This record gives sequence, structure tokens and C-alpha cells, in this order.
Amino acid sequence: MPKIVRFHQIGGPEILRFEEVESRQPGRDEVRLRVRASGLNRAESMYYHGIYLEQTQLPSRLGYEVAGVVEAVGEGVDPKWVGKNVATVPGFSQYRYGTLGEEAVVPVDVLGEYPKNLTVVQAAAIWMQYLTAYGALVHVGGVKAGDFVSIPAASSSVGLAAIQIVRDHGATAIAVTRTATKRAELLALGAHAVIVSEAEDYASRVHEITGGKGARLTFDPVGGPFIEKLAAAASPGGIVFQYGLLSGQPTPFPFGLAIGKGLSIRGYMLMEITSIPAVAATAKKYVFDRLADGRFVPKIARTFAFAQTVEAYRYLESNQQVGKVVIMVP
Repeated sequence: MPKIVRFHQIGGPEILRFEEVESRQPGRDEVRLRVRASGLNRAESMYYHGIYLEQTQLPSRLGYEVAGVVEAVGEGVDPKWVGKNVATVPGFSQYRYGTLGEEAVVPVDVLGEYPKNLTVVQAAAIWMQYLTAYGALVHVGGVKAGDFVSIPAASSSVGLAAIQIVRDHGATAIAVTRTATKRAELLALGAHAVIVSEAEDYASRVHEITGGKGARLTFDPVGGPFIEKLAAAASPGGIVFQYGLLSGQPTPFPFGLAIGKGLSIRGYMLMEITSIPAVAATAKKYVFDRLADGRFVPKIARTFAFAQTVEAYRYLESNQQVGKVVIMVP
């Protein structure tokens, strides 16, 4: 019987349990995957802590992003999927379709094939980050050459994907990180400039880096009071994308700055693009092509064995990583 990870109460990584379950047959429009690697995301941590957008139901599986092989298909699914190497595009219910384990059943429309030049570990580290960044910066923001783009929490997998996208479009990537420990690595990974928010005045540094123009696009998963500084450093007519609340603090609306500069303070979620088939197809092709030709390369911070799942999520929550944390599944 396949092993999965499940939890029966709200809490931290210590609540996660390995359990053996009967192998599931996929239903209509579903497929069953033999999981080989699982990419970890903040969404899972927030889910088992009980603070995610999806209300936590107990007991529950968790997991959004895995790479593996299609073993079986349900009614209405093309049998040609069987045997294909795929990775999952996040955006489904973790309660209903949690993927962390040796086996996962998911809707067929969340599958994405990945280029042959990627390893299975890299394949588990592509869709969440690149599609999330693409939707805001390209699909909505229209990033272009000459733009200045501010990227708070730049050492996250989504932040690093944003840096690669910004560079690919000829714009300037301004990475923002809390401490100086990640500055050198962020520069090595493509950031044009790095702002250490604990030690430097954010708005002054953006003013300096942009020659007084400000950041046309700001891509922020942190939220909280820092949005006032993000707005102060934004260019007239700029867009501040708010796609997370890692700070855990209330996020005030910077009314005066928004009115004075004509700013857009815009909430954003990955599902904006994944829920529209035509947009999702365009986004996946955009990412696939750039992974295939080497313009985009996922950064893996660290890999863990399946038996080390609790340790892997503890590491994720420590904020030490630069890039994606991946669990290898035997």
C-alpha cells in the first residue's frame, strides 16, 4: 500500500504523519500519479497551521506540487497520458487532492509536461513559482525593457522566478531581502541590485537604483505595514501586486500615496491564470519554452528524503533557504 502524509490536528510540522492507504482508482477527469519528487510551498505550511485561503478540514492530506509518472487514468481522460512524465500545476484543493506521498490522484487539467533537460527534482520546482510570477509580471503587468521591478522575499522560489522573468524581458530586477546573508547569492542568481530591508532605507535605495523613477512593478508576498514603503518607492502609475501575507500583520491601504501617484494596489492569485484554459495554456508554453532553452533554471535550495518530511517543512519555515525545498519520494 502507498504511503502518504496526513495530519489530524492544526499545528506545526510536528503534526505530520506517515500513513499507509489503499491505492485509489482515479475518477472521471482524474489521473493517478506515481510520485517521484515533491516541491514544498508556503501554501502547505499555512494550510496545516490553519491560516490558508482554503479552510483546513481534518484529517487532511497536503501538497500541491509534485513530479511523477501517470500510472492510470479515469473516465474521460485520454489514455495516452499513461506513462508520461508530468508535474502538477497548483491551484486545487489540498484536502481533496493533496499530493505529498508515494501516490497522488489529481484532476487531469492540472498536469503539465516538463522539458526533457530537467531532472525530476527540478520538475517539482517549476509550475508554482514561474506561473505565479508570470501571471502578475507578464500577463497583468506587461513587464518590458526599461522597467524597474521590486521583488520582496526575493530568495523564495517565486522571487527567484520573478528575477529570471524580469531579466528575460530586459527590465531591472531589484531584489529585497530582510538580512544581508543572502545578498551575494541573490546577485549571483541574477538580481541587478539587492536591498537589505533591515539595514537600508527601502524607498531611498529604490530612488537611488532607479534614478528617481521608482519601481513600476512591485511583486510582494509579505504584506503588512511595509506596504507603505513599497508605495512610497513605486513610480507614478505603478502597480503593487500583493500576492501573500507572510508578515501575518494587517496590511493598511496607503491611501494618500495611492491617490497622489495614481497607484494600483492589486491583489493577485495564481488561480487568476490557471482557471482560464486559454490563458493557462499560454502561460505554460511561455514557461516550458524558456526552461527548455535554458533561459530559466529552477534553483533548488535543498533536497530531503521522504522520511525527512517533518525536517523538510521545518527547514522551509526557518527561512534559511534560497530557492525551492524538494522532497525525494522513493
